[in-house]
Amino acid sequence: MTPSGSSLEPIISGLHIQHRPPMIDHRGELIECYSDNWGYHPDPLVYVYSVVMAPSSIRAWLLHEHQDDRIVVLAGVMQWGFYDAREDSPTFKMLNVMTFSERHRVLFTIPRGVYHGVKNIHTTESIMINMPTRPYDHANPDKFRLPVKNDLIPFDFS
Repeated sequence: MTPSGSSLEPIISGLHIQHRPPMIDHRGELIECYSDNWGYHPDPLVYVYSVVMAPSSIRAWLLHEHQDDRIVVLAGVMQWGFYDAREDSPTFKMLNVMTFSERHRVLFTIPRGVYHGVKNIHTTESIMINMPTRPYDHANPDKFRLPVKNDLIPFDFS
């Protein structure tokens, strides 16, 4: 990473990362998670949920065909893996592995067609918020899963 927080490594096309520094005063801190005014993503905010991950737990691998995920890391330390499975992408088959934490808070977009997974590498719970571009459809979820260990993605969370 550069001093401004940009990656020195190539990043998957459409994987947009924005650092979210806290505003701190004597009462504690506040972090702005998302605003349409930032022009961050063209799709409106339609659905929001939070995830609390137990220490050492893994949520991987997942791909969406019809939605982008917009995630804010709030607490803990999370190691993320991203694998570009889009055949028409200039970064097809690229793998990115990044660590985000409460000391390195970010808002990031995972574009549709990119497998993603996360491991809580902290000793306490980790917390994130997701603001996907489509509400969750319980009858027809936009989720395609692979096992944590598989033959497609060249990365092991263990």
